[in-house]
Amino acid sequence: MLNPDIKAYLKDHREEHLSTLCEMLRFASISAVNDPDGCRPCAEWIAEHLRRLGLTAEVLPTDGQPCVFGELHVSDDAPTLLIYCHYDVQPPDPLDEWITPPFDPRVRDGWLYARGASDDKGQLMMHLAAIDAYRKTGGGVPINLKLLVEGEEEVGSPNIEPFLVKHKDRLQADALVISDVGFFADGCPSIMYALRGLCAFDVTYHGPNRDVHSGLEGGVITNPLNALARLTAAFHNDDGSVAIPGFYDDVIPVSEAERESWNSLPHDDEARAKSLGLEHLAGGERGYHTLERNWVRPTLECNGLSGGYAGPGAKTVIPAKATGKFSLRLVANQDPDKIQAAIDTFIHERTPKGIRAEITVHASNRPVRLPTDTPAMRAGKAAMAEAFGAEPKLICCGASIPITEILQRLLGLDAVMLGITLPEDNLHSPNERLKLTQLYQGAEMAASFYDNLRVLK
Repeated sequence: MLNPDIKAYLKDHREEHLSTLCEMLRFASISAVNDPDGCRPCAEWIAEHLRRLGLTAEVLPTDGQPCVFGELHVSDDAPTLLIYCHYDVQPPDPLDEWITPPFDPRVRDGWLYARGASDDKGQLMMHLAAIDAYRKTGGGVPINLKLLVEGEEEVGSPNIEPFLVKHKDRLQADALVISDVGFFADGCPSIMYALRGLCAFDVTYHGPNRDVHSGLEGGVITNPLNALARLTAAFHNDDGSVAIPGFYDDVIPVSEAERESWNSLPHDDEARAKSLGLEHLAGGERGYHTLERNWVRPTLECNGLSGGYAGPGAKTVIPAKATGKFSLRLVANQDPDKIQAAIDTFIHERTPKGIRAEITVHASNRPVRLPTDTPAMRAGKAAMAEAFGAEPKLICCGASIPITEILQRLLGLDAVMLGITLPEDNLHSPNERLKLTQLYQGAEMAASFYDNLRVLK
């Protein structure tokens, strides 16, 4: 159980910690904008705040935005925890949909509104508050801490892998906590243990060397747009499954225990459809529960098609080229390189005469599936139960967090994903927000987690 003095300090200093978070939220640390002054001031502020908390800290360069590294060593006999968060945020557009300015944090009805409030500065703040509480109550943090605060998560972490390779020795630890995740629902404490991987690629079909007259050349040459539409349709079978040969060969079946656990979650297909402006949820493979399709079944989606003329009125041309953007979400045991090779073969086999196919791969991230009964996972479950008053549910996520797989592959740490966001936090959207009770209880969870880890080593 967490020391009552820690709990009391966190409760008594909520306004102070909220004010500190608001100060951090005022930095427009948008990694997608090529502005050298956008992220670095925020990184410098975080490093200075870590120093005020008694850690050593520095801003370390990458080929893009810098990372912040902080360290607190309390004892050679204590275990070491590596904490991962990120300080960069999504662009706030469209600005006219924000009720209050995105970088001027405001509290309304128990929620803190600002870009980055939930994703991910609020989650960093719960750790900073926990460290502050240990520091001020006399006993000190019970374990060694290392913090890695990244500046390019929102653009796919393009420079994090070489950074981790370069600083691998400094980042060694006994356990890893990633705080860039959240609850399944408000009032449903949750720990994520699986994330889908990602492949993202373009297919460009090249036809004639210029746009040509559809009357003079129609019926004589292959139309790249028509060919691309046929290819797009061919990616799926009539039952919604992906038609790529071998696509499902390595997929791990869902266990009955997992299925039973997920059926107990407060999930309402009808409400979810309504929130999206739909009458029904009808996508994906037939024969699987919605959460199974969303979490542990792989998918292939068309993200966009372009080519030819799309302006007002008529322009009767056959375009010189057409491009489709596609993404796959892969599940545990699937190899992105193997899947991409199968897709390339599938595309070339179905490319008609008169068309040249060009495939451009934009992203490739492996899926993640963490063991659920490790020392760090047990410590995380106990901490979340104590702070939020209910045993956490084990959940998966249909999205990808590339840093999770990269950290696991390069450092091989005992990892747990502990976060406080809620589905209604408007992540990446206008009016992003964080429920204040999630922040305050999250700080208790972080402090309890550190205490639980004392017996790890």
